[in-house]
Amino acid sequence: MNSRDKSSGLCSRRHFVQASAFGLGSMALTWLLQKDGLLAAPAMPDLKPRSFDMKPKPSHHEPRARAMISIFMVGGPSHIDLFDPKPLLKDYEGKKFPGELKFDNAGQASSKVLPGLWEFKKHGSSGIELSSLLPHLAKVVDDICVIRSMKTGVNNHHQSIYALQGGRISAGAPTMGSWLNFALGSQSQELPAFITLTHPEGGPELAERNWSNGWLPSLYQGVGVRPKEPRILNLDPPHYLKGSGQARQLELLRELNQEHLSQHPGELDLEARIASYELAARMQTAAKEAMDISGESEATRKLYGVDQEHTRDYATRCLIARRLVERGVRFVQIINNGQSWDQHSGLVKALPELCAKSDQPTAALVADLKARGLLDSTLVHWGGEMGRLPVIQNDLGREKIGRDHNTYGFTMWMAGGGIKGGMTFGETDEWGHHAVKDIVTHHDYHATILHLFGLDHSKVIYRRAGHELTLTDHKSARVVREIMS
Repeated sequence: MNSRDKSSGLCSRRHFVQASAFGLGSMALTWLLQKDGLLAAPAMPDLKPRSFDMKPKPSHHEPRARAMISIFMVGGPSHIDLFDPKPLLKDYEGKKFPGELKFDNAGQASSKVLPGLWEFKKHGSSGIELSSLLPHLAKVVDDICVIRSMKTGVNNHHQSIYALQGGRISAGAPTMGSWLNFALGSQSQELPAFITLTHPEGGPELAERNWSNGWLPSLYQGVGVRPKEPRILNLDPPHYLKGSGQARQLELLRELNQEHLSQHPGELDLEARIASYELAARMQTAAKEAMDISGESEATRKLYGVDQEHTRDYATRCLIARRLVERGVRFVQIINNGQSWDQHSGLVKALPELCAKSDQPTAALVADLKARGLLDSTLVHWGGEMGRLPVIQNDLGREKIGRDHNTYGFTMWMAGGGIKGGMTFGETDEWGHHAVKDIVTHHDYHATILHLFGLDHSKVIYRRAGHELTLTDHKSARVVREIMS
């Protein structure tokens, strides 16, 4: 016979082996591989429909922080002029920088060294040096940790914002507040767990992507709050629905939603939308009360600077942030307009103006939280997505000079929530250009925050399309224990 004698129904040995290539032979190979421990573990798809909610969830270990207020200054505050004194720059003022520089705007670049333009002094019992542009922060310096060795290494605003906000340098990832919601749920069933307080002069660079849920269920998206009243639209029902009329309508809506959901189990967007409608109803009283600072004492309002025109905006938002965490909001973000800390030119005028608007309110927030016994459990963060270079950009006279981007070494500060106060951590080189000691990447920053909230960053996992996704997404991410109290 050749390969097979069709008339007899018999087959040759060759045909048998060929026909069983995906039958007996493959079964035997699988058995042998499994016996020798060489077979990969079988994929375990999610067979049960997944459901998500905002109910409180347990942490992996005892948390130090229960809430966080992030004051995110988009644009890149100049660490050389505010937090990181470099005496050597004065000796080289106006001379050619002796190393290599990476410019974002090569057309306006120069290599002339530009030292810090404002005087640094030591403050507090810790003796931390701060710029004269930060007189109010100097009063609470013993409560903060100044991290001088931040690094993202991507010399562009968008990539670095994505890195600090969501752990990746590309768009589409969930932001940190959304991850905290996903992992821990909400402490309040009457207010959103993640709120961003925006600036009256406009939204930030990348707009709502700064509080996006990314590919997490939309239930975990942050809520952007308007900078002026009404801060949240449509909280008040029409007059003919107030009272029992609205209550009956909401109960009917709840029953219809639940019936619809039971017909579509596992529809995450539907679950999220129903949850958001129910939260909106509960917010009608709670949100208005939380954002109304009229009942705060005159002393508190003065502490923050609500009584002064130039500080009123940041003062109001910082005060609202404190009121929100008091009422169970887990993550509050205070964010500036555009990328207003991006001084490629006009540094001499713009930086003092920005500090004058924000220094008193942010320092008051730390002091007020401490006085109320909230600082121990509330993590406060201040910083942007980058720092600035130690050379002149736009060399057209003192009033026009600025500094280009620097993501290789910059500063942020943190306080409360398990952070050790009255210390500096990490160093940049003698030029303030590269972080060289105790470097803190955005992955380390996120791993540390999750740890302070009682979470192991490697175990906060969202499964999507066969992948296990995390905030850090980085095996080398480390918890920076040196800055913890």
